[in-house]
Amino acid sequence: MLDSNTEVCICNSLTAKEIAECIKKHNLKTLQEAIENSECPMGDKCEACHDEGFNNDGINIPLVIALVKQGKL
Repeated sequence: MLDSNTEVCICNSLTAKEIAECIKKHNLKTLQEAIENSECPMGDKCEACHDEGFNNDGINIPLVIALVKQGKL
């Protein structure tokens, strides 16, 4: 299980928990919606958090979206 305090979007200093809260609050369903939202900017400065993750570990925004959809975050 992903630690909710893991920093996912390094450029915006957002943890998995912060991203999950934004996703829930604004009912974001896709990576594109998450990137385009202006309330809590994420994934707009670099693309590492879109695909492979900052540390090439696969911890990325799509993973957080999936965990929110499954009710695990």
